[in-house]
Amino acid sequence: MSLDGTYDESNIFARILRGEMPAAKVFEDEHVFAFMDVFPQSKGHTLVIPKRSRARNLLEEEPQNLSHLILGVQRIARAVRAALQPDGIVVTQFNGAPAGQTIFHLHFHIIPRWEGVPVGRHASGQMADPKELAALAEQIAAKIS
Repeated sequence: MSLDGTYDESNIFARILRGEMPAAKVFEDEHVFAFMDVFPQSKGHTLVIPKRSRARNLLEEEPQNLSHLILGVQRIARAVRAALQPDGIVVTQFNGAPAGQTIFHLHFHIIPRWEGVPVGRHASGQMADPKELAALAEQIAAKIS
């Protein structure tokens, strides 16, 4: 998919927001929803999405919504750091299929990194164990301030 297009109400993140698909929830407020990536690139890989947006990517988002979204990203990244003590954290966001975007609902990835531990490839690998994701979500959620 290119950078232009129509928002697909049946995308997996829209379905998660409507409660039609399960997710290991980390945090939710009126603006953002954070949950564990089911194809994690590292332990603790968390996604943060806007709740009321129909933007497919960052370029389509209304400017007034971005402050709430990036504050949510920062809040979750701090909790990931506190919970898992990584050596670093990658915060990334893809725009369009050629850039690596696979789900066309605006979202940010928070990927903890540890020195000497390789990171998995984006949108590949095996699906994580749901029980392990739920435990990580709970561990991270406990550190949200």
